[in-house]
Amino acid sequence: MSVASTGVADEPGPTVRTMLAIAAGGACGALLRWWIAEGVYALTGRGFPFGILVVNVVGSLAMGVVYVLFFERYEIPPEWRAAIAVGCLGAFTTFSTFSMDTLLLIQQGDHARAGMNVGLSVVLCIAGCWLGMAVARQF
Repeated sequence: MSVASTGVADEPGPTVRTMLAIAAGGACGALLRWWIAEGVYALTGRGFPFGILVVNVVGSLAMGVVYVLFFERYEIPPEWRAAIAVGCLGAFTTFSTFSMDTLLLIQQGDHARAGMNVGLSVVLCIAGCWLGMAVARQF
């Protein structure tokens, strides 16, 4: 099952309430992304996109936890699943920003940092998602 769906087979399609839940979750996720990324950049500077890397790893870990809790373990209302998995975490994680940061590093001739960003992002985000699922399955 994709987290982009609400997980209810008989549901006829997105309701206005579900769409509003996604929009509200998206607003929260976008603000969280900005606050966390800016906080990381304040600590590390902008020489390497650590802010977006941290956001994507944390978001991947959170998606693993949310998937287990909301889709496997508990009966969560579809609007809540949509608000958090699709809206909040969808807006929070930033693959498009990751792609732009990596492309900019390549265009600046900094191929080592671009490769490091790709490698770290892929490995750490997959590991974060796995860890989130593993932790959530312990409870």
